Amino acid sequence: MNRKKGISLLLGAVLMLALLSGCGGETAPEPQAPPEPASEEEKAEGAAALGSLASFSAGTLDGGTFTQDDLAARDVTVLNFWALTCPPCIAEMPEIAAFEKALPDNVAMITVCLDGYGNEDSVRDVLENAGFEGITLITGDGGLLDLTYNLMYTPTTVLAGSDGALLGEAIIGGQKELASVYLEAVNQALAAGGKDEITLEDA
Repeated sequence: MNRKKGISLLLGAVLMLALLSGCGGETAPEPQAPPEPASEEEKAEGAAALGSLASFSAGTLDGGTFTQDDLAARDVTVLNFWALTCPPCIAEMPEIAAFEKALPDNVAMITVCLDGYGNEDSVRDVLENAGFEGITLITGDGGLLDLTYNLMYTPTTVLAGSDGALLGEAIIGGQKELASVYLEAVNQALAAGGKDEITLEDA
């Protein structure tokens, strides 16, 4: 078995766990009572529990390679983990596409399709229909593979800093106000790193 296929099968196994525990509706379940806001220390601990992208290599849908060096070129990179078998993931892809197009140069938005390897044409169809023109990863190792083991739901979105450290809390489930939720998370991450906040440009 070649290495990429092996990595894809491991991602597929993670996906199966994710499908058993999540991806059931348009949005994540509403909590019964509003939770207390997490402290900055709790947010850092939550992000650290997911892992780190300080060292990894991934294959892109277009046949390229994406590594921690690509993260280093941006202040913040937003990574959306999704699957072809997850209807809420596909439903929010047009909003993700619009968000990606509206970002300034210091922030990137990429997607990670957990069941994309071997299903490249289907992935392309979903992305083309949504208008997503950014980078999509379909294989990976190192910190990226470790991160997929720690995911419990699809879709899940995380933010990574230029050093590969995960920032803030994971955004779990489909979001009714996706651009607002993502923009708030990005600006919190930028502010924590001493960077200027951003606004979205016209897509």
